[in-house]
Amino acid sequence: MIEALWLNLHYAVAVTVFLIGFHTMLTHSNLIKKIMGMNIMETAVFLLFISSGYTQGARAPIISGEGQGVLWVNPVPSALILTGIVIAVSTTAFALSLIVSLYGKYETLDADKLSRARMMGK
Repeated sequence: MIEALWLNLHYAVAVTVFLIGFHTMLTHSNLIKKIMGMNIMETAVFLLFISSGYTQGARAPIISGEGQGVLWVNPVPSALILTGIVIAVSTTAFALSLIVSLYGKYETLDADKLSRARMMGK
């Protein structure tokens, strides 16, 4: 049991980090902290994908003249995560710009106060 957990430690860490981000999003009413929780969750997904593409003792898939008998790392998860990082940064920037706009109008970052203000028609 312990050996199986040790061999799959990266999956356990990814799930733990994801749950930390999920908890942060659910339990904090501050919009900045919610964005931080979302970024933590994204990082957990990145960790999961990157660790799934890792192979012990393998080499980076760069053309070097070495041919047969060499074990290569799968480059697809890394390429996907590079795209994911760009999307995550864009999403964060867009969310932060919306938060700045909300703060300019309502002068608060608290989601509960924003909800009440919207219900009261402010």
